[in-house]
Amino acid sequence: MQLSFELEDISGAAEAFVGAIGTDRIFLFEGEMGAGKTTFIAEVCRLLGAADDFGSPTFSLVNEYLDASGNPIYHFDLYRLDSPQEALDMGAEDYFFSGNLCLIEWPDRLGPLIPEEARKVVISVNPDNSRTISF
Repeated sequence: MQLSFELEDISGAAEAFVGAIGTDRIFLFEGEMGAGKTTFIAEVCRLLGAADDFGSPTFSLVNEYLDASGNPIYHFDLYRLDSPQEALDMGAEDYFFSGNLCLIEWPDRLGPLIPEEARKVVISVNPDNSRTISF
């Protein structure tokens, strides 16, 4: 699926994404710095019922939110990850195989640890500053 949207209309794109999640649990968000990955993930979490303050887990690497049913949603920002070993040391595989929703920014930092069942999500900035999301 591919959608274009203005940042102020991000909610509609996030609704379409949430509607398409199905039983998939691991999503890899790719896009340049400033493309809106964190903003999009925050909107997805909000739509799923999380009431937390959302922000990038850049320094902690992972934030945990609870959806409307009390299930964890894990939001990873791996920009500052130095190696796949560091991900192993923080227990990334436990998160990935927990059965809970994992939304991962900068997944290329995981190298061979990327789970096979992960789904790729790409957010691109268009010349008019709108965004296109493909998943």
